[in-house]
Amino acid sequence: MNAKKLAGLVGIALVLFFVIAQPNQAAGLVGNIVDFLRSSAESVVSFVSNVFNG
Repeated sequence: MNAKKLAGLVGIALVLFFVIAQPNQAAGLVGNIVDFLRSSAESVVSFVSNVFNG
């Protein structure tokens, strides 16, 4: 088994442990990540719109 595959499996195991051990905090974290991604996408769209319309 190579190191990359092992690191991936360890990462998945840690995520599953976090979700099982602290589901409320995990849900909050996912919500924060989604909000960050949405805000980032809106900022990029606004930037590109201002570049072409400015």
